[in-house]
Amino acid sequence: MAENVLKKEFKEKDIQRLRNLVQGKYGEKATLSSGYTKQQEFHEEGDVWEEDDRTWTIKNGIKQNITKLDAAKKEINLPLFCPCCSKVMKPHLDKAFYLQYKRCFNCQVDFEADLRKKGLWDEYEKFVINSDIDGIIQEFNIWIDEEINTSNESWVTEAGEVEKWVGSSKQKLLENKEETIKYLESLKKQ
Repeated sequence: MAENVLKKEFKEKDIQRLRNLVQGKYGEKATLSSGYTKQQEFHEEGDVWEEDDRTWTIKNGIKQNITKLDAAKKEINLPLFCPCCSKVMKPHLDKAFYLQYKRCFNCQVDFEADLRKKGLWDEYEKFVINSDIDGIIQEFNIWIDEEINTSNESWVTEAGEVEKWVGSSKQKLLENKEETIKYLESLKKQ
């Protein structure tokens, strides 16, 4: 018969670790160590602090990093309940309406129906269309300014060949910019 002999000798720290495990003290240390120990900071729910060039907070008991995009995330996330009627939001129908109007589809339909009853629909429609056109004009201006300030005189075609265009393209861009803005302004409701 083979003899089961333990050939390893246990050290004091191994025995202490087993004692701690048996007693349920899972986090207890089995040995003492010396050297540098970082001073621990304890934070409570809602605290905001800087650590390692990052901003941190505690939300719902969880340590979370605060980023520059938190506000954008909050705007995009669909809440569980509509802020107006407190009914459950349906992602397939309400997401687009929440992003644009900050309410569910049914609340927006009710809002527009009330405007029609009060005779304010034409004014509201004019405001919405004109503000959309103003946004398009603003984005167009930004895009044209970027194109004018780009100093690249050559372009790569779909075939992979480099073409150099010479001419007054910046002047044409400015002329077309003015024409396009006039056209977009003419689309506004009076």
